[in-house]
Amino acid sequence: MMEPKQQPELDPNKDDLPLRANTNHVLVRHYVLDLTVDFQKKVIGGNIVLFLEPGKGAISLAFSEDPQPQDAGDVEEASCFTSMHVPDDAVLCGGPNLDEKSGVSKLSWDDVSEDFTLILDCCDLLVSKVEEVDVSTVPELWNLLEGDKVDLDSHNSSFVLVQKLISIPSDRWRQQHDLYLQCSYASGVHTHPLLFNMDQWSLQVRKKGVQSPSDFPRCLRIWYETKPTGGSVRWTKDQDDRCCVYTMGSPINNRALFPCQEPPVAMSTWQARVKAPCEYTVLLSGENQASPMPEETGFLQWDYYVTMPMPASTFTIAVGKWQEARVRAHNFEEGECEEPWAKLTCRGMTCTGNQPTEQSCENKSSRPKLTSSAEEEDEQSICSHVDYPCRFRLSTSRAQVVIPHRVFAPFCHLQKAETNVLPLLPLCLSAAHSVLGIHPFSRLDVLIVPPGFSSLGMASPHIIFLSQSVLAGERGLCGARLCHEIAHSWFGLAIGARDWTEEWISEGFATYLEDVFWAKVQQLGTREDEEQRQLKALLRWRRLKDELENSEEELQVLRPNKDTTGEVSETGASVVKHALNPGKPFMQVHYLKGYFLLKFLASKVGEDDFLSFFRRFVRRFHGQLILSQDFLQMFLDTFPALSSQGLTLGAIYSDWLDTPGIPKWLEEISSTWTHTQPVKEVKEEVVKWMLLSGGAGKGTKRKRVGSKVHFKELSPEQLVLLLEFLLEEAELSVSCLSLLQTTYSLRNQDAEVKHRWCELVVKHKYTAAYRDVEHFLIHDQAMGVYLYGELMLQEDGHQQALARRCLSAIKDDMDQSARSVVEEMIF
Repeated sequence: MMEPKQQPELDPNKDDLPLRANTNHVLVRHYVLDLTVDFQKKVIGGNIVLFLEPGKGAISLAFSEDPQPQDAGDVEEASCFTSMHVPDDAVLCGGPNLDEKSGVSKLSWDDVSEDFTLILDCCDLLVSKVEEVDVSTVPELWNLLEGDKVDLDSHNSSFVLVQKLISIPSDRWRQQHDLYLQCSYASGVHTHPLLFNMDQWSLQVRKKGVQSPSDFPRCLRIWYETKPTGGSVRWTKDQDDRCCVYTMGSPINNRALFPCQEPPVAMSTWQARVKAPCEYTVLLSGENQASPMPEETGFLQWDYYVTMPMPASTFTIAVGKWQEARVRAHNFEEGECEEPWAKLTCRGMTCTGNQPTEQSCENKSSRPKLTSSAEEEDEQSICSHVDYPCRFRLSTSRAQVVIPHRVFAPFCHLQKAETNVLPLLPLCLSAAHSVLGIHPFSRLDVLIVPPGFSSLGMASPHIIFLSQSVLAGERGLCGARLCHEIAHSWFGLAIGARDWTEEWISEGFATYLEDVFWAKVQQLGTREDEEQRQLKALLRWRRLKDELENSEEELQVLRPNKDTTGEVSETGASVVKHALNPGKPFMQVHYLKGYFLLKFLASKVGEDDFLSFFRRFVRRFHGQLILSQDFLQMFLDTFPALSSQGLTLGAIYSDWLDTPGIPKWLEEISSTWTHTQPVKEVKEEVVKWMLLSGGAGKGTKRKRVGSKVHFKELSPEQLVLLLEFLLEEAELSVSCLSLLQTTYSLRNQDAEVKHRWCELVVKHKYTAAYRDVEHFLIHDQAMGVYLYGELMLQEDGHQQALARRCLSAIKDDMDQSARSVVEEMIF
């Protein structure tokens, strides 16, 4: 197999991720993956077939070049190594020029060749062979040419056939996918082997004598396997100490899982056949619910597919001995949901099955208000995306309040998944539907992932990963997180960012909408809803202010590319700023500042009209990639009166997106969030605790006085604020901390509360609760990264030993970015 060649490193002062794929020259339109999961070797191997189409830059490139005939003797080959994943009868790329002793081709890759080079994003892969697929050997493919007068020869038949295949209209997608699969099994073209080369970030492929992307092969097969240390998937143990592997939202995305085109503009469909040992369950981000089939090797075979073109980064896989959470028997077939969601209510809606009743989410009293013309556009507008089987065109999708869904977890968390996650999921889906309308995706799986997962949640098409941290305490954290990830179905997935540096388009929207959805699930009244939102706004404001005070200004900008946002090189290549910064995944600025920007815009027009605008925006832009200006310009066009108030695109850029720091509006409005009743109640409790702490230490008499104090019951959000206020105090007595823990049962609270409690324990060196800190660092890894720093900053030997002990226990299963950040703190 070929090992990547070393290449000059990127600027060591930069932490940008290169996107090398030349998408302006050639686009991958469809992938067919045939992979086997090997838990003994910790590799995923097999082959991937790519169906290609010349890009918009192919013609200009052809005209700009002056092809020169090559001497037939100047054959270029890449180094190749044999692999168990390559068929015994495969012709390796070295052919007769392969050195049998060393396994290395005697002929080398020429870096200055005039032949056209296909560049794919790729790293941490062992590629053994790249070959052209002879699709002309697939008999049924020729049926696509019936009635066409096409003069074909052996040279262009494959070109025409593949173009016909990728052009099949969406109402015949099943036929198209069947033909894609047949082509993936076709034999290779061995008369003119393809040449390939690998460097740190890419796989490069050529065909001898082909100097234009228009003449490049349209169907390729790549044989490869992943590395155990590859950065796209994590091999680990679940909470039951059983082997598993999953994609964990790596900064390098999926390029270490399969060679692909990573720029978001390279949207494609895919099919995947994954073989795994029969005791394992394979979950993928496919739109079908796969039924495993026995495979001749004794493994089970799982087949998934998608028909909606998506960036390659959205492909997600999780293989483990997961258990499905069940409340009552159900059977999900494609597009059907037979589980009776009887009596599931969410603010004026009662959902039974997938059909809304008369008080359902479609009741006009519970849906965002629209004018009659806007409502007509909402329901009847024509899709603007490329052709695919879009759910927005189906009347049945409009009525599907709750899409089919399942929940999976390791056995030890199965009961919590059944009592916490499974009952909440249909309520959250119903609430989302009531606000934004049609669910963009036809089904949803939710998986409780291993403790090394570095976030509370991650959304992909048809599947959500949840951290085990959301299972503890009351259901508020779990429900809000579900709402956040469900919101990504619309903002982040169905509508994606054309420039990955504009993360606020995904995360800011999901943070804003999680409050809207969750309030509907809770069936809050108007006053309760507003008080809860203001309390959450205050907590987020405090978090944002703290982060901005402790981060580089360059990382605080929501549109770092400014006026060059979305621009790429002539080939389509680009870089993603700061994507490789190990600390960036743990920053919240895109979530929080983006959320406050949307809150600012909503304040200008009122939330009802703002959410109605969201719904119209989704109708217009689903299935497409956008930049900030697409959303903002449509907003300003929809509400033209705002221009008279000085609200312009330039003003929003200047105040919110293109500069670091805190906008003036946010500074002013934040002071109002401290005057609500929930915050006043917290401040009253702070006074009680400070009086108790100030009088402690004089013996049992003071403790008896303290025991007579009546402490008010607080919500989890109020508890977080209480602990944050207490963190600002220079001293808290041991007796106060002890009573604080027992009064609020802090060990049984949700992870947000426990995090603040651990910060208090560390600050005041409350040794009696060090086991709480240790438990949090090990079991709530998604939230504990910066707690290590606090342990080290105290310069206390016991605390530093605790930090090192925890890191040593979990480092092999930690997220690599988290481990890097923590090791820098400790060492």
